Amino acid sequence: MKKALLITALIIGFAVFILSMLVMHAKPEAPANPMPTRDKLVRDHSPILGSPAAPVVIVEFLDPACGTCRDFYPLVKSLLADSAGQVSLIIRYAPFHVGADRIVMLLDAARRQGQFWPVLDTLMATQDTWVIQHRPQLELAMAELRKTSLSLDWARLERDMNSPEAHAIVKQDLADASALLISKTPEFIVNGRPLQTFGWEPLKKLVAEELQKVHAR
Repeated sequence: MKKALLITALIIGFAVFILSMLVMHAKPEAPANPMPTRDKLVRDHSPILGSPAAPVVIVEFLDPACGTCRDFYPLVKSLLADSAGQVSLIIRYAPFHVGADRIVMLLDAARRQGQFWPVLDTLMATQDTWVIQHRPQLELAMAELRKTSLSLDWARLERDMNSPEAHAIVKQDLADASALLISKTPEFIVNGRPLQTFGWEPLKKLVAEELQKVHAR
């Protein structure tokens, strides 16, 4: 009887020891949405709409060929218009659609001529004409731009589109998106806070929370 009790005690003691070792060596679970660092959020080439001094900054990772990005675009712009200069928007590129990198390079070439926002406005408004079966067509996008009255230097635009700098910008933004675990668009980060639940109402709520912090100071 004593021998049986001793063996049982040894077995229990060994099990407790193994369990404690497993707990000690277990890796802590990573947070679902780590707070991003500023260098991953904003780059020198990132276009900004609104005041650079605005206390609330929305960073949007955008694919110009993404239908949801198109749908959100006027809503986000209206949010800025209603904020009395308190909110700004920074665009980062996440060209996940095949061929969308060429549209991003077109946008960056327009940025170099100070025409980023008018060109983006046009591309978002006409997306259905140059995205065919989820595939962006650069020639069709260019055709839509040529229909406008935008004062673009077309020769320079095509030259800048194909420059090493344009390729580097796409590579940099995709690397930052990957580091931030972004795999879909649009993705919004407000004052460094990732949007926990995707949707227009959650985005408005997050912006309102950040504005409330500003007004409480």
